[in-house]
Amino acid sequence: MNLPFLKKLLCTLIVVIILPVACDEDDAPDTSARKYSSEVVERWLEVQTSMLYVATGNPFGFNPSRYMAYCGVALYEAILPGMPSYRTLSGQLTEMPAMPNPESGVEYYWPAAAHAALGTMTQKFFSPVTAAYNEQAVTALRDGLNTQYRSEVGDAVFERSVAFGEEVANLIFDWAKSDNAAWPTSYTVPTGNGIWKSETGAAPVNPYWGYNRLIVTGSLDNAISPPLGYSTDASSPYYVNMNEVYTVSKSLTHEQKLIAKYFNDSNPGYPAGAHYLVTLKDVINQFDPDLEKAAYTYAKLGITMLDASTGSFKAKYTHWAERPFSYIRTVIDPTANPAWKPFLATPGFPDFPSNHAIFSSSLAYVLAGIYGSNVPFTDTAYDGVTADIGNGPENLGSRHYESFDAMMEEISMSRLYGGIHYRYSCEEGKKQGKKTAQNIEAKVNFLK
Repeated sequence: MNLPFLKKLLCTLIVVIILPVACDEDDAPDTSARKYSSEVVERWLEVQTSMLYVATGNPFGFNPSRYMAYCGVALYEAILPGMPSYRTLSGQLTEMPAMPNPESGVEYYWPAAAHAALGTMTQKFFSPVTAAYNEQAVTALRDGLNTQYRSEVGDAVFERSVAFGEEVANLIFDWAKSDNAAWPTSYTVPTGNGIWKSETGAAPVNPYWGYNRLIVTGSLDNAISPPLGYSTDASSPYYVNMNEVYTVSKSLTHEQKLIAKYFNDSNPGYPAGAHYLVTLKDVINQFDPDLEKAAYTYAKLGITMLDASTGSFKAKYTHWAERPFSYIRTVIDPTANPAWKPFLATPGFPDFPSNHAIFSSSLAYVLAGIYGSNVPFTDTAYDGVTADIGNGPENLGSRHYESFDAMMEEISMSRLYGGIHYRYSCEEGKKQGKKTAQNIEAKVNFLK
């Protein structure tokens, strides 16, 4: 047989048989979560943060970092089958149960699964807030997106997707309920020089928080540093740190007062660390990630913030370090009448280390790793909120930064300006937060 003819026939068969297969693969619909926007995440964060904002402080006694962590994990796992480059967190997070598998060979609509997971977690986690503040907003968002998604994909796909998201969320919520089961039943406040004293005489706040189950085993390894040793010697690091707080307090600028008030997060505000959930909302709004990246951000940031907060209170109630007011009143300025007062009201728990330094450092490390080390960012938490910081009511506005690290530095220093932390507590807090975030990054693999 003619050899050129055979070659031509073979090439024809390749074109006829092989190329259509390749074209079919190229034209296959993209069913991954990355094809969708993060609108559903942003809208649920809007509702959640609106419920957490209160005009007169926090009446609930909750831990918002738990909300962020478990909502983030539920969101992530609810759309994980549509995230082919990512792996489950089950088996990586402490005692996390196995997650359900989606049905094979059928279609899922990942925005609807994400919506179901976040809606379920919001109603369960935010229940004490929902009843008092914004139940209508929860219902309106849930019903509105349900109607929209059902019209977009039809009953079968919609209901299958919602059922999957709800199943994941229920498993995650049940897992979350066991994370603080080991709290002790009593505690003893130590006494002595340099030991914490309540400014109001009240009992210490959250003395058991550090006993929460770590969501990542080993996340606090080599993270907690020792406090400064107590001393009344004017040349000692302890005295120098306390005296800086005293000196700065006497000449606070308007900008320093504004910074202190902005991150005070109380009366009015987002109490007990809820400010950082607003930061997450701002990130989703400003960087506009796809649904996959938004879920990854939510989960990684929430996991890190939860263990960072647990580690912060563990350190506080290990060392019971005094606040600046008690040292300044007894050592630096004992004869003042009236007694020295910080610009901000002193929180009702020990000083070392600074919560805000730890939280902001953890947050900055995670966000810089996802979105970049030198990207501008604006914190809008109190834009439109009016407060009096010495010159009459004014809009607290928003805070703009050239990087997440710049934001961290301002948040950390806000506590010194407020007179409620000394510099060493802030500097070591930043180290502890970063080390916690690094430990988690080394132990939890999101990517396959």
